[in-house]
Amino acid sequence: MPVPDVSVILPCAGFGTRFGAPYPKELHCLAPGVTVLDRSLESVVELAKSGLKVRLVVVFGTHKLDTVSHLARYAETFHMVFVFQDESFGPGLDGAIRSALPMTHGPVALVLPDIVVTGSDTAGKLLAALRHLEVTGWSVVATEERDPGTLQQMGALQVAEAGGVLTVGAAADKPTDPAGFNAFWGMVAVSEDEAHRLPDVVAKGTASPLTGAVALMVDGIVNYNTPSG
Repeated sequence: MPVPDVSVILPCAGFGTRFGAPYPKELHCLAPGVTVLDRSLESVVELAKSGLKVRLVVVFGTHKLDTVSHLARYAETFHMVFVFQDESFGPGLDGAIRSALPMTHGPVALVLPDIVVTGSDTAGKLLAALRHLEVTGWSVVATEERDPGTLQQMGALQVAEAGGVLTVGAAADKPTDPAGFNAFWGMVAVSEDEAHRLPDVVAKGTASPLTGAVALMVDGIVNYNTPSG
């Protein structure tokens, strides 16, 4: 197995019940031949174009074989590993991350297949986030958000500038009370030494390890949880 420079976890085992379509939400077509999944992977493709050896760890279930087939188009771009979600780790996103971690090597990025980063200069943001890991061990690609309803459905962040750098002062996944939060993340990058804490980013009842992370802002992040996107 080739040794990667960076590993990217792509959790595709969810059932997408909120999406309400007869196909996986990540395969929703945005343009001829372009799906939500293709758009979500643009930043990962950019990592490979930069010369990094990328291992894409895809977490899936038997109901996602169409997604596995779609990913064949990236066979020459990434080294891909497919892992069934281990239900003993839990059925949620944190369980998917735990299922993937044993197959990662080096710094790790979490990219969600139904999240699309939008705006100018977005493809290189994940690469920039990885380059910031030497400072804090954690970095996020995020967008500003003030709507309480949106913040309650996302990985909410309190972002502020300190010493010319935007950092995360507080973080919570889908907070009941979104007061004080002003942004949410779309991608997360973590150093190899800290990667074991990555499930805590999306777990309930645990302190988020994103506090202190460097935040790289983008114009927008679209969550394709419904067909209307």
